[in-house]
Amino acid sequence: MNRPIGVIDSGVGGLTVARELMRQLPKEQLIYLGDTVRCPYGPRPKEEVITFTKQMVRFLLKKDIKLLVIACNTATAFTLDLLKETLSIPVLGVIQPGARAAIKVTETKDIGVIGTVGTIESDAYPNALHNISNDLTVHGLSCPQFVPLVESGNFSVEASEDVVRHALEPLKVYQDLDTLILGCTHYPILHEPIQKVMGEQVNIISSGEETAREVSAILSYQRLHNESHKTLPHEFYTTGSEEIFKQIANRWMDQPIEHIEQVVIDDNSN
Repeated sequence: MNRPIGVIDSGVGGLTVARELMRQLPKEQLIYLGDTVRCPYGPRPKEEVITFTKQMVRFLLKKDIKLLVIACNTATAFTLDLLKETLSIPVLGVIQPGARAAIKVTETKDIGVIGTVGTIESDAYPNALHNISNDLTVHGLSCPQFVPLVESGNFSVEASEDVVRHALEPLKVYQDLDTLILGCTHYPILHEPIQKVMGEQVNIISSGEETAREVSAILSYQRLHNESHKTLPHEFYTTGSEEIFKQIANRWMDQPIEHIEQVVIDDNSN
């Protein structure tokens, strides 16, 4: 089925998921929308996140997507069940894949989760983890400094290490913690300084790879794979600055991003 996969995020963080989708599913076309002008979603009220997410979904539905990936942990926590109930296409979030990936690697069963205020307060990760295994200790920590750091493009190790070290200090007291879930898709862009601060003994888990595997499985099961010999170019849309989005995307992605367009998605445009 030669229709695109839709990916939504509050900004550039979902590119960490898009990169894995492009790597694992090279024949598939992606249409990505990042709501950078209203990023971050983490501190926003639940109802506002739901409204903004619905606006992004409406934009992508007009592109005739065959599957939707909510590549934003806050939006996943607040809207996944709602969108699964209301949309006729498959919908995936990033929380369940991240939880499963963490459980696969932890040996001490002592897991940390870092994310936005909204994601941490929702208890989405502890719930997902304990739904799989009750024999786990989970420590949540909100890191509201990280998303603005990534969105600014100032995420080199040198520029970010002090911010990361200060933010993660509360987790250092848990000596048995051997696995840390990056519960925000912006955070893998800070993987290097996070690993440096936490130490090599801690497994750093991002959900992109596992999410891409689940997308592949759903496409196969529902016979939605692109079976034509024609692969259409990926499309990237942002509600904010095209130039800043392009700079960050081309530093992070494995291939140059060409089609980037600024769009308006508020209610007046629907």
